[in-house]
Amino acid sequence: MMSDSPAIRGTTRLLGLLGYPVGHSLSPAMHNAALARLGLDLIYVPLPVAPADLSQAVAGLRRAGFVGFNVTIPHKQAIVPLLDTLTPEAKGAGAVNTVRIETDGSLTGTNTDIEGFIGPIKTLPFQGAATILGCGGSALAVALGCAQLGFTRIHVVGRDLAKLAAFKSHLHPATTVEIYLWEQLESLLPGTGLLINTTPVGMVPATEASPLEDLGGLPPKACVYDLIYRPRPTRLLQLAAARSLQTFDGLGMLVAQAEGAFHFWTGCKPPADLMQIAAEKTLAMD
Repeated sequence: MMSDSPAIRGTTRLLGLLGYPVGHSLSPAMHNAALARLGLDLIYVPLPVAPADLSQAVAGLRRAGFVGFNVTIPHKQAIVPLLDTLTPEAKGAGAVNTVRIETDGSLTGTNTDIEGFIGPIKTLPFQGAATILGCGGSALAVALGCAQLGFTRIHVVGRDLAKLAAFKSHLHPATTVEIYLWEQLESLLPGTGLLINTTPVGMVPATEASPLEDLGGLPPKACVYDLIYRPRPTRLLQLAAARSLQTFDGLGMLVAQAEGAFHFWTGCKPPADLMQIAAEKTLAMD
């Protein structure tokens, strides 16, 4: 029987996660389970790197023979100038969550958050607009994902008009996004088919909070998607379930984006079911 973790040999090469902090991440559990299952001579390690050290850290990974690495908060946009090549997905999102170190030492960045967001909901029929709560880096990937899903109306709601305007400027003009202040949210709900929370409101430790307390304005066939996966379910999703609305949390997105990253590095299709189980086991230990 294969171990849940890959064996470490003298020939073992490295993958990793650059972020600050990274102690909460489920990525090592997911990727190491998949690497062990496929018998690949790789191991995935967490790499806490402060923002001031990002450039030196990236140069160090290149020189240390890493195969690639993931990038998480707060580095997804800051790392872009340090890379040699960006895929169309990374260019579109203006952010990178996965980097492959090529055989010549050059760095290729991509963004698998878009396919990760789409993965759990790509077969669902939606009516109405997509309404995105928040305008940070995750919201960029979500907006592009909504466009790929075929939404012709995408609303992005935030509390700071300048940040909303900056958000819209990052998107290609062909991506039809309208920006709104939080005070306008209630008027958007009746026409919303998919409501997505990209804010940290409701995340551990403030688990009693919700970005929206009253979901009464949403249509009965609306879907509510919270990118948070700690806790499961969030208060927002509890409120949605109480109205019998369809709900999704961020764990499905996390697993789907990890699948994309794994394939980008190795060329292999990972065992998604095993990655999901590994993530759930790690969450259960919280």
